[in-house]
Amino acid sequence: MLPIAANAEEVRPGVLRTPDARFDNLKDYSFAPNYMEIDGLRIHYIDEGPKDGSPIFLLHGQPTWGYLFRHMIPVLANAGHRVIVPDMAGFGRSDKPVEKTAYTYPKHIAMMSELVARLDLQDTTFFGQDWGGLVGLRVVAEMPERFSRIVVSNTGLISAKGIRAAIGYPLLKLAVWWEGPMTYEELRERQNFTSWIAYAYYGNDLAVGELMRDMGRITDPDIIAGYEAPYPSGNYKAGAQVFPYLIPSQLSENAAVWKNVFEKWEKPFLVAFTDEDPVSSPTDMADQFEQRVPGASRIVIEGVGHFVQEEVGPQLAEVIDAFVQGREVRSFSKP
Repeated sequence: MLPIAANAEEVRPGVLRTPDARFDNLKDYSFAPNYMEIDGLRIHYIDEGPKDGSPIFLLHGQPTWGYLFRHMIPVLANAGHRVIVPDMAGFGRSDKPVEKTAYTYPKHIAMMSELVARLDLQDTTFFGQDWGGLVGLRVVAEMPERFSRIVVSNTGLISAKGIRAAIGYPLLKLAVWWEGPMTYEELRERQNFTSWIAYAYYGNDLAVGELMRDMGRITDPDIIAGYEAPYPSGNYKAGAQVFPYLIPSQLSENAAVWKNVFEKWEKPFLVAFTDEDPVSSPTDMADQFEQRVPGASRIVIEGVGHFVQEEVGPQLAEVIDAFVQGREVRSFSKP
């Protein structure tokens, strides 16, 4: 753990809260903050649109936060939906424990499940991308009666059984340890998943801006500043740093979720992956969803990279609205 900087806003020992001033005047972001105390942490969420509208639950991944959905929220809210966009612990305007051990995959699932339950969301559409899918799909599995539709993009639900599940995570941790600390420039040269985990986990100051510049295809410095806003210093980044390290920790549990929930899913399920995502394109994640979820439909978003919300947010929101309304959805290209 980094020594806590003298100017860090520590709300209690070991927990930081990003100063509100960091979120003033962010480009294209003017949503009112809402907060809920969960497991001793103040969790932030956006709640836009009519309160009696059909809820749409949008969940970010790493190293992003609710800012990622800024171009989708108005489209969905104006279409009559209640749009809920939380920041997971360690991200956005939510509280940030400074110890990496404070974060676990089950804790993220439990906290987001608690938020859904306390808001009493019903007939909800879930959208998840990146690690937001891995957490959010587990939330759906915890309370499937609250969710009526699912849309996934550039995400997965990685799983394994038996000996592969037993040794998979220990072997990954060993591989990450072997890779050791590295600079962002070294990560660019290696370009593999284990190196990404090692870079994030062992680093002292995750290069959020550079990552979003590269993976989000962002050139506007004001937008880069929006993604960097939650993190005044490296002290605030423990949640973002440890996230990739946690994801393979639930291989057998995810296998059970596949078997007991999603391979028996009988509600609408849309697979909406892009064709230029360096993370999911080389894998079979989209194929898995299409083949394993009964009745899943699939579209392709052409000419778009990993952070689909950033590149074609309004168009994606229109697709989600059409999907909720039961209208036909089609593949589309970046304008």
